[in-house]
Amino acid sequence: MPARAGLSSAEDDTVSGQLVAAEGLPWPPRVEDFYLPDVAGPWVTKFTLMIWLAVGLLIIFFMATYRNPKLVPSKGQWMAESIYGLVRDNIAREQMGKEGIKFAPYFTVLFCFIALTNLFGITPGLQISPNSHIAFPIVLALVSYVMYIYIGARKHGLGQYLKQSLILPGVPWPMHILLIPIEFLQTFIVRPFTLAVRLFANMFAGHLILLVFTVGGFVMLASDNLFIQVSSVAAFLMAILMAFFEVLVSLLQAYVFVILSANYIGSSLADEH
Repeated sequence: MPARAGLSSAEDDTVSGQLVAAEGLPWPPRVEDFYLPDVAGPWVTKFTLMIWLAVGLLIIFFMATYRNPKLVPSKGQWMAESIYGLVRDNIAREQMGKEGIKFAPYFTVLFCFIALTNLFGITPGLQISPNSHIAFPIVLALVSYVMYIYIGARKHGLGQYLKQSLILPGVPWPMHILLIPIEFLQTFIVRPFTLAVRLFANMFAGHLILLVFTVGGFVMLASDNLFIQVSSVAAFLMAILMAFFEVLVSLLQAYVFVILSANYIGSSLADEH
């Protein structure tokens, strides 16, 4: 857009932003918008509140559904058992064999927590997933990272575990000069890094796409041009369509995160990996 007469480009952008704000139209949020009112303290952000909310909802859900389990399950009990059965049979047992059964509760909680926090991105009033902030996927990845290293070291011994992780059998010894650094990077750096970034990138990108179509639709609707106003319908329809697509992505990313965690832990338990 050309600058207004007598105004620089930066000043023109500032005036445009003030005009949009004055008209009550949505505008890209500031960092301060993620903080709760001062009564909650500066260290309690919107993301922190959503994490507490997710933990509380999961505790209430599983306690309520298993408070009085029956042979013929209620709808809530059936739902909880279905989620647990899905994770146990299709993730834990498939990736780790019989050893995976004892890890099924952890994987179930991890799956439910990631799926729920991902779905916050399309929940009215919340409208963003905590996993859109890189800090939370990093913490989740570190939990799985520490777990598979600890389990491998406990079963095989630290020295033997490192040997199995870094030294490939049947390879001529000069090749180890090249392969050991590669295996070290893959096992101890690339795995947790990609585990966190994959979740973060997908949820952050989904949030931006929804934001672009939604805010764009309101801005187009406020235009003086009738054609642009009518075109805003397409933006709102795309926002609705992408919201449904985001549900699929949210559940899929939770599944991928858990299945990779199970695969890494399973590789630590294997005699050769």
